[in-house]
Amino acid sequence: MEVGFVGAGRMGLAMIRNLVAAGHGVRVFDVSEAAVARAVAAGATAAATAADAVRGDAVLSMLPNDRAMRAVFLESDVLARAPWSLVHVNMATASVACARELASAHAARGVAYVSAPVFGRPEMAARRELNVMAAGPPEAIDRVQPLFDAIGRRTWRLGEEPTSANVTKIAGNLIVACMIESLGEAAALARAHAIPPADLLGVVVGSLFDVPIVRTYADLVASETFEPAGFDLRLGLKDTQLALAAGEAVHLPLPFASVLRDNYLDALAHGAETKDWSAITQVATRRAALDAT
Repeated sequence: MEVGFVGAGRMGLAMIRNLVAAGHGVRVFDVSEAAVARAVAAGATAAATAADAVRGDAVLSMLPNDRAMRAVFLESDVLARAPWSLVHVNMATASVACARELASAHAARGVAYVSAPVFGRPEMAARRELNVMAAGPPEAIDRVQPLFDAIGRRTWRLGEEPTSANVTKIAGNLIVACMIESLGEAAALARAHAIPPADLLGVVVGSLFDVPIVRTYADLVASETFEPAGFDLRLGLKDTQLALAAGEAVHLPLPFASVLRDNYLDALAHGAETKDWSAITQVATRRAALDAT
């Protein structure tokens, strides 16, 4: 397939490499020239503009936030110039409100739109181990299924309403964030009682929660390996704010999300801007006046 790709960050670059390896022709646009250069080195071709990428059989976008998504697809002439035969697959974590705006704008233009955020970190993307949550017109998902097969291990079809995938992604990230926070609080409790966090988390993971995602974050928390970031802490704050906004829209309180938001802000105020979102676990340690190591 001839595929455009908008947004070549860590996750996007891993996806691009796998699409190229699967034999797809990929044109890449990113505001970062360095990101485009890395994609070209991986076998993609450079698109001069976003509009130049939004053509062919499909375009995948992996932009960092609502502001970037709106700028590219709602506040420019990209959709007006897009061929009607195109399928746009938005793989980023968008707010419910933004996803709804995007779906409406594509429908008005007659361009197929699929929401398909993913679960997984960049290293999982590199190994084609992403889980893809796809929602949109079934025939559009069928057309881009070969692309999902090239980047992930499973596609979860969540119906025809695109926002279903976005709500699922936001809710799933909230679960993961709560899990990470619980690991941090438990590690701080162990440290306060002279128990090495690695000992506690080794027991807990080995006997109660022996699943890959818990193992991954337990290892990061126990070793305090927060850099380089696989998923930036500031993005963890963004996703928590998306959960709070989605809850507020339906008058649903999310008290754990409120605590997480405050802890992310605390971590950022203490210099965690470049760290992995698992660095939120340092908040409990600092508040208890415990040494980090």
